[in-house]
Amino acid sequence: MIANALLFGYFAVSVALLFNLWRLFAGPSVMDRVLAVDTMVINVIALIILYGIDRHTSVYFEAALLLAMFGFISTVAFCRFVLRGDIIE
Repeated sequence: MIANALLFGYFAVSVALLFNLWRLFAGPSVMDRVLAVDTMVINVIALIILYGIDRHTSVYFEAALLLAMFGFISTVAFCRFVLRGDIIE
């Protein structure tokens, strides 16, 4: 039963990643592209967590946490750069 749920999860997150790629390339503005990259980071985190559940190990959960922190900081920094022109005041 869990194998079917994991397979569905892999499929759903992969389709979401494809839609994010489409928004990344077809986004009309820079902020749409930033949002697409941020959402792609969230989807990659979901794939890492699904893989960790599939392999029955907790190492992947720690990697997902590190990627989440890096994704948040990079999104905030890039948005600040786009809005103000510099990151550090």
